[in-house]
Amino acid sequence: MTDAKQIIDETVKSNDVVLYMKGTKEMPQCGFSSRVAGVLNYLGVDYVDVNVLADEGIRQGIKDYSDWPTIPQLYVKGEFVGGCDIIVEMTLSGELDTMFDDNSVTYDKDAANKIREANA
Repeated sequence: MTDAKQIIDETVKSNDVVLYMKGTKEMPQCGFSSRVAGVLNYLGVDYVDVNVLADEGIRQGIKDYSDWPTIPQLYVKGEFVGGCDIIVEMTLSGELDTMFDDNSVTYDKDAANKIREANA
């Protein structure tokens, strides 16, 4: 296993929620990363953000690790969930709530309902 893959594997498996993104949760540097970080931040999810722009090895490594070509990428309890469109869809359908509930991830259920109400 390459160094980048080993680092990614350890990060994904040792944290409940990890977002590989361009930029940071406080300062996203692309619209797709901003959207996913915005959802997680609004829901009050405690997550680790990994800025792929800071390390080319990680930037390519995460694509190889998940066999998914784009960033951002969300992981919950070591499982790859998806990118921006999937996370938005899961948020609006309530699937993300279910995934968080099933994995004992703390989030603000009222905030999740507000997102759905605003997009109804």
